[in-house]
Amino acid sequence: MIDCIIQPETVQENITKTCDGIAHLLIGKNERYGNSALEPMRVFSRADPAEGILVRLDDKLSRIKHASSDGKPLRKNDIADMIGYLILYCVKQGWMDFDDLID
Repeated sequence: MIDCIIQPETVQENITKTCDGIAHLLIGKNERYGNSALEPMRVFSRADPAEGILVRLDDKLSRIKHASSDGKPLRKNDIADMIGYLILYCVKQGWMDFDDLID
């Protein structure tokens, strides 16, 4: 197998496209299901929304772990869910600017 070298400009374009795609997915789900992650109905749980997101992340990681132990490959949906929950957690925490983390 020959490794393909991807030019830095293409990598940067693909990073932007991927982030835009995740944003589109999250906005679409937010419109479809309401703001349920950040404003839950609170029928059964009284957990803070941030804690609820962390629980969802734990559940997703558990499903991924069990699927991989059964020999199932990691799915695009699993990755998108994890990224989505992490972004929602950042939004809840007010972490929307990351320039301070650039070395």
